[in-house]
Amino acid sequence: MQKLKKNWDITSNWQLIFPLLGIIGLLACGYFIASRIMPSTFEDVTYEYVFIYGVTLLLAFLFYKFCMWVFPRLITKWKIENRWEMIAIFIVFAITGSASARLSAPLLESLGIDKESMSAWLFWPLRLLIIFPIYQVLLVVMGWLFGQFEFFWAFEKKMLARFGLKL
Repeated sequence: MQKLKKNWDITSNWQLIFPLLGIIGLLACGYFIASRIMPSTFEDVTYEYVFIYGVTLLLAFLFYKFCMWVFPRLITKWKIENRWEMIAIFIVFAITGSASARLSAPLLESLGIDKESMSAWLFWPLRLLIIFPIYQVLLVVMGWLFGQFEFFWAFEKKMLARFGLKL
């Protein structure tokens, strides 16, 4: 346990939640992709389970290796003090991106806008315009919930400045 705490710069026991959430997130991403690419040619359900579990573990391992490769670069670029904070930041980005995409569909439906009623050339840019403000608000809120408000507030101001909006 001490080695884990040392590797992730964990100083308090409550910070152990982030490596645990990181592992769960890696496995969930692996499972999501494995369940989507599973061939339909298996005759026995046992082979389906073996395929799903095997591909899930393989993909989770590959995602882990990618994260371990990118973490040192982002820690220096973003000036992060502790490695566990990187997991929290990645989780916030994942939740925010997924949630904003999910929330945009019902919002467009409530406005009477759907794929069937308008051209895709109008629908998708409109959906992206709706996603953008939802994403901005959720990013700061989720950052606050995960204890990374300062990072995400600075990130938000920098992103909006690139669009010509100053806070």
